[in-house]
Amino acid sequence: MQTKPKIKRFEDLIVWQKSMSLAEEIYRVTKQGEFAKDWGLRDQVRRAAVSIPSNIAEGYERQTTQEYIRFLTIAKGSAGEVRTQLILAGKLGYVTPIEASSLVEAASEVSRMLEGLRRRLKA
Repeated sequence: MQTKPKIKRFEDLIVWQKSMSLAEEIYRVTKQGEFAKDWGLRDQVRRAAVSIPSNIAEGYERQTTQEYIRFLTIAKGSAGEVRTQLILAGKLGYVTPIEASSLVEAASEVSRMLEGLRRRLKA
């Protein structure tokens, strides 16, 4: 029987890795075209995207499971914020429908993973 490797640092968490990839991709799409010119939405979606892995990391580094769960909840909220902003960006034509769909799905996947991790920690 194989055992899962022990998570020794937040960088080992797949949800952190995926949220970092999402933030990278958001930075890529927001630095071009009309999206780059809409400073308000561009900066807000960037901040929300960076907030996800940042809160995962901060919660992991805290001293208690309860605090970790609280920071995962904040990260999950930021994932919802990112989805909302990406949907708006798609409606405004700042990203292609394919990009919007792909990014929204990536944010949804991160959100589902965060919920799963929260549930495991609460158990």
